[in-house]
Amino acid sequence: MKTLIATLAAAALLAPLSLSANADEGTSVLCGERQQILDSLENRYAESPKAMGLAGNGSVVELLTSRDGTWTILVTRPSGMACLAAAGQHWEAVAPQATSNRGL
Repeated sequence: MKTLIATLAAAALLAPLSLSANADEGTSVLCGERQQILDSLENRYAESPKAMGLAGNGSVVELLTSRDGTWTILVTRPSGMACLAAAGQHWEAVAPQATSNRGL
């Protein structure tokens, strides 16, 4: 679980960077109404939300995955605009690792 939280935290930090980098390169960023994007991902890839978190800027970061291993990170801004931050294949859930609280 801590690994998943760390992954989502990293995605939340990197998502604004990847979105602005794509926009600067002239490539289009897929944004729209959240429910329409969720419906599209469900219909095309059988992806559904598996985890979510709140980023420091107030955006909601969601991880969607499918049984086939496809995955998407969706970022919904406080304004309501939802954008795909990243997507890929070969998603694999990992078992939580026991950690100690030493050094914290």
